[in-house]
Amino acid sequence: MNERRGPIIAAVVSALVALLALVFLLLPRISAVHKRSDDLDAAVAQEQNLQSQLDQLKEAKREAKIVQKQLNRLETKVPPTADLPSFIRLLQNAANASAVDFMSVSPGAPASTTPGISTIPTAINVLGSFFSVEEFLFKLETLPRACRVVAITVTPGGEGGQLALTMTGEIYTTDTSAGPGSVPGSTEPTPAAPVPTSGASPAATSAPSPAATTGG
Repeated sequence: MNERRGPIIAAVVSALVALLALVFLLLPRISAVHKRSDDLDAAVAQEQNLQSQLDQLKEAKREAKIVQKQLNRLETKVPPTADLPSFIRLLQNAANASAVDFMSVSPGAPASTTPGISTIPTAINVLGSFFSVEEFLFKLETLPRACRVVAITVTPGGEGGQLALTMTGEIYTTDTSAGPGSVPGSTEPTPAAPVPTSGASPAATSAPSPAATTGG
């Protein structure tokens, strides 16, 4: 009886030893597989997170370009400095293109009426035919720089059916030091030199400073 049990016990012991050996050999591999699976899940989640961040950055870049274009247009309309000579050149170009006979512009002293903005009152006088004055008004509305017309008066301008146009307008700058009471202090507008043009009348180049007066 014992002789029969011996081989059976030996076989069972051998099977147990083989099973234990198999378990000890497989457990580390099974653990490694689980760890790799967890690492893969974490890598996939990280990739999705990075892809989402990349999409957000691309969208922000597209929006930044749009915002920058808007800021550039705004800076053109409301520049960081008073830059009166540039504004006067814009008016002179409009006057030349409209074929008006006479144009004068007289910038006033800047005033800080809105936080971060200085307002420069400007008087504009134009003399010309009905169609040239109308064209000048159109070009004034489409100037690259923002110009708000506060008051306008149209009267007969003399012989030939001319019209005299008198306007009071405002231009703006983000230079807060251009207005009184600002820090580091107010700055007076620089008188603009008259721009002589062909056919200008004597009065066109002898207006009192700081007015810039030209003939069309």
